[in-house]
Amino acid sequence: MGASEPVVERENGGAAGERGGDEEAELGGADVKDVERGEMGFEEREVQTNPPEELHMSRMQRLSATNPLRLVINGGTRVATPSPAHPHPHPHVRPSPSPAHSQPRSTPTPQQSLTTLNSRAYTNRISLFLFLVHMVVAFGLVCFLVFKGVQGLFEAGETKRKEKRILEHFLPQIEVASLLSITLAFSWQKAVREWPKFMVHVILWSSFIMSLSAGILLICFQKAPTDGVGVALIGFSIGSGLYSCWVTQRVGFCTKILIKSLEPVAKFPDLNQPTYWMLGIGFLWMSLWILAVIGALNFYFPALIIIALVLSLAWTAEVMRNVANQTVSRVIALYYLRGMQSNTQFCFQRALSKNLGSACLGSLFVPAIEALRIVARGLNLLEGEDEFMFSCAHCCLRVMQSIFRHGNGWAYVQIAAYGKGFVKASQDTWELFEKQEMECIVDSDMTSALCFLTGVCSGSICVIVVAAWTASVHMNFTATVSLLAFFVGYLMTRIAMALPHACVSCYYVCYAENPENRLFDKTIADRLSLIKIGRDVVVPTPRVPPRFMR
Repeated sequence: MGASEPVVERENGGAAGERGGDEEAELGGADVKDVERGEMGFEEREVQTNPPEELHMSRMQRLSATNPLRLVINGGTRVATPSPAHPHPHPHVRPSPSPAHSQPRSTPTPQQSLTTLNSRAYTNRISLFLFLVHMVVAFGLVCFLVFKGVQGLFEAGETKRKEKRILEHFLPQIEVASLLSITLAFSWQKAVREWPKFMVHVILWSSFIMSLSAGILLICFQKAPTDGVGVALIGFSIGSGLYSCWVTQRVGFCTKILIKSLEPVAKFPDLNQPTYWMLGIGFLWMSLWILAVIGALNFYFPALIIIALVLSLAWTAEVMRNVANQTVSRVIALYYLRGMQSNTQFCFQRALSKNLGSACLGSLFVPAIEALRIVARGLNLLEGEDEFMFSCAHCCLRVMQSIFRHGNGWAYVQIAAYGKGFVKASQDTWELFEKQEMECIVDSDMTSALCFLTGVCSGSICVIVVAAWTASVHMNFTATVSLLAFFVGYLMTRIAMALPHACVSCYYVCYAENPENRLFDKTIADRLSLIKIGRDVVVPTPRVPPRFMR
């Protein structure tokens, strides 16, 4: 799981591979590329693999523990002391002087520690432990509720009739919604990869149209539960339409970044396999989860149990999405930083083991942090004559700004590449953005919003299909089935959109780490130049004014 990853091909020149931590430590400090700066070794150095025949390597037992230049050979100690004036023909090892004229031992100079690309430590172990415990409890609860649902079919009386009615008019629609959602998930991702420029506009406006259509359809049923769901969808569609109009000026730059960031995907034919695995596992788990929901309807406190099942599924699906995100991030990040073509299977295994704790922790907090960013934009509109509301708004902005620095979605790139913890990776990534003055650009990035709107569009399509079907067979189930169908469709599509989201994140983070890398063009640099001279406009997350920083 934590083995070093084989390398198929080096993009720019000589062959190179991804080495393990022990192999990196054998190189001298002057010959090792700086990992944090992301330098690419385009010029290879010829390394002497075999020592001279005169030097009998079998006599060399070990290095001295106190002095790296002192060799312990057959119980004797020899120190390498090359002479500048008369270099020895074999500079690897020199005979030590006689004990009478031995020189004092030199103190070894500590070398700067290097960040390894193959960190063997598990990240965020507490979060990993909590997630595993949660999965054990969730699996046990789901199995128990499925058993209760099956048991109800063999009991006589009202319980048996209720179970049969649910299985006939509830289960088929949800299963169809699951199949439809996984089909839409594959279709959205394929379309975004093939026609990114066209799909940006399609996503922005199809989410508005589909959510509005689903809301109107539910209101037409003239039932209180369906009216409530329909009003919520219509309200969201209005907000989605306003957002589409608001970001019109940013669509061009977003499209350029999306097209450029998806270019390396063609070099890795198996890059989508982790996403396929996550979608398949997600589909199976959701099918079992739906049966558990049916069983919960005939158990004690059905509302509380269903809420717990929904929260559990949301966390699990988000973890699966971030596992796919980290796999793609490692493959693409190593391509940008080292010119490597890493093995996708090994990156996937690493995301499922070493870095799974970070995915669990980020899955809990990143959605909430992103929601805080949206709230921060809304609170910025409260600025006015009311000094109290003005102060409260910017107090919330200050809290949001501090939280965002310690936890953000950009951290997955450094988690995947360097094996850092979630908080440390978030801080280091944001420092890179600040160093390159890229905060305004990454704040106004649309990729996360596009992935979110894609999930909403899939969920709305599932609602339209399932609500029309359920209303014709059992009207009372329409609202419940519509909510579950929307939830399933949204989650499946979000998992599929992890690939384009990870590619864009890698492009920004790796550019901030090494802007001189010739794999990057001038798109970001030109954008920054236009912003600095006032010829381009961005709408970043609101910042706390200087007078409130005192």
